[in-house]
Amino acid sequence: MPSHVFADRPGGQPPEPGAVDALITQTRRLRGEVDAVRRGTSHERDPHARWQRALCDLAVHQLNDLDGHLAQLRDGPTPQSAPAAPPQPAAPLPPQRGSLLSRVGSAEWNLLNDEASWSGELYQILGRDPSAPPLSLDELPSLVHPDDQPRLTTMVTDCLIDGKPIDGEFRVVRPGGGVRQVHMMGEPVLAADGSTASMWAVLRDVSELRRSQRAVRETRDSLQRQRQIAQTEHRLAVELQEAVLPPWRGTLRFPRGGPGALDLAAHYLPSSTSALIGGDWYDALELPDGQTLLSVGDLTGHGVSVTSGMAMLLGALRGMAVAGARPGQLLGYLNQLLDTSVQPALGSAVCGRYDPALRTLTWAQAGHPAPLLFRDGTGRTLTPPDGVLLGATSGAMYGQAEEQLAPGDLLLLHTDGLVPRRARDAAQSRLLGLAPRFAQAQSAQDCVRMAVEEFGEAPREDDACLMVVRIGT
Repeated sequence: MPSHVFADRPGGQPPEPGAVDALITQTRRLRGEVDAVRRGTSHERDPHARWQRALCDLAVHQLNDLDGHLAQLRDGPTPQSAPAAPPQPAAPLPPQRGSLLSRVGSAEWNLLNDEASWSGELYQILGRDPSAPPLSLDELPSLVHPDDQPRLTTMVTDCLIDGKPIDGEFRVVRPGGGVRQVHMMGEPVLAADGSTASMWAVLRDVSELRRSQRAVRETRDSLQRQRQIAQTEHRLAVELQEAVLPPWRGTLRFPRGGPGALDLAAHYLPSSTSALIGGDWYDALELPDGQTLLSVGDLTGHGVSVTSGMAMLLGALRGMAVAGARPGQLLGYLNQLLDTSVQPALGSAVCGRYDPALRTLTWAQAGHPAPLLFRDGTGRTLTPPDGVLLGATSGAMYGQAEEQLAPGDLLLLHTDGLVPRRARDAAQSRLLGLAPRFAQAQSAQDCVRMAVEEFGEAPREDDACLMVVRIGT
């Protein structure tokens, strides 16, 4: 192919081979580093990881192309009469799907003698028989997808008539029916008198590159949708939780009088490892007979469905307690409710009734940490009655225990997310070690603040609820 003098600049000198080799070495080193990052992002179920991997795939693909372009710049184009040279990647580069050189071809259409010259690579891109004559500019659109033929015609016309460079893409339909995306860059070649003598172009098969770019866009869009869904679910779960959990703070006085008032305070601690709201709850309810229902619990999982399930359980618990059900019966009913629900789940709970006239606590538990009792500067864990997790088995029976309380006693009820599972015994000792400080506290709210200061900053695998009940005089 003769050398060209382009319309907008003179022909440049070929680059030094040593400089091109240095660029190839740098490109292959960078490609190896990007590929190492790509291999490290293999969690396909995570939309963010899929997006990262797609970006790495695109970067690797482009670096492969850059490596091939530089090799072609160093070695020169493949003549039409010679077969396409096989790719010679460096050792760090894994085998590629097809030679890069076979994806870049060149052509020249001479307007003076109506001759065309194609490189061997262009025949491979277009799926043409290398022994067939190259197509003229008028025949070239016959290989192009019908929807893209007007685009190609406009690009060629603008180049030949107005001297505009060609830079565009179109789809090529190969003889077997396969469709390839081709990027074409070309310029008019001027004769000595300034007229257009020929048109020269480089055509590149960018099908794989465009697929990689589409994958990046799709995974990015999927990630954005997942984030929007997560934000919406989090907002709904927070609103539902705030609507269900009691908003009270400070002293709760019984409307029917009694020997004293319960001083109650509670706090919700979100998980440090998840942005989703869980199914933890705390509750205190004044019952028609003058007693008080106390409960804390946890429904496994996170998200709107779990929070709505927690709201269902708490509503059922309140209704059955008002109807007179005892703590053991209440947990049995809740177990049956979970066992027969459309979406089976597991939960744990502590449920108790405090009688202010006798100062007794009757309580039951379902696979849940037992309440802690603090008295006279010391603390201990109440001995739990029998009880399995809610929803674990059909027809479960729950035992009851009774604890005699005294004025000034303090009960601490919490869900199991308050302390790490790996260090539960040590954390329980830390909780009981707060007894001297609790004895000096002026209110239940002060005790909650002390417990939150002790455990609030520690990493938690799950949400947690904490409720302190102080027996009045």
